Amino acid sequence: MPRLRYLPTWADVLEECAAEQPTARSLVAQIGACEAAALAFCRLLERWARGDAEPATAGGRRAALQEAAERVEAALEGVESPLSCYLIELEPERAEGSSWFGEPGRAELVDWEPVLSRAGVEAEPHRVAAAYLELAVLIRALEGLSAAVGFQASPDRGSLWAGLFDLRENLLGRAQDDLRALAA
Repeated sequence: MPRLRYLPTWADVLEECAAEQPTARSLVAQIGACEAAALAFCRLLERWARGDAEPATAGGRRAALQEAAERVEAALEGVESPLSCYLIELEPERAEGSSWFGEPGRAELVDWEPVLSRAGVEAEPHRVAAAYLELAVLIRALEGLSAAVGFQASPDRGSLWAGLFDLRENLLGRAQDDLRALAA
């Protein structure tokens, strides 16, 4: 009978490097909520970009975008405190490390104006583009961290701290403002 093999993820790295396990568990839960909400937000827009106009009405699509933005914004609000605590507790040996995720890729740079127009959704395209970009980077960063762990190439504490700090600065500033505006 084949054995199931456990593949470690980004959550395992956060728990392994944590100074305090309750902080790590809280952070993992909140980042998991952010990841799920970000995926739902991005997939909604990507379906519209492919021409799949669900929900069936423009009003329904606008409501779906608002709801998806609200869920991500709420998840980001929930991650702020545990992430700040985790960063303080992590205390890397070096003051700086290299971030473990890259810049946005070409596939993440999308002009959402024609998509929103075709979907009949009135929303500021630059806010949609900025939110989508930051959330896509979050998703890719977590996938990259999981892949690094799977290849036994986890970042050192300094690099983990630098990457989490960068994510915090990007997500809890500009992206949160854009999502708040889209949810209104």
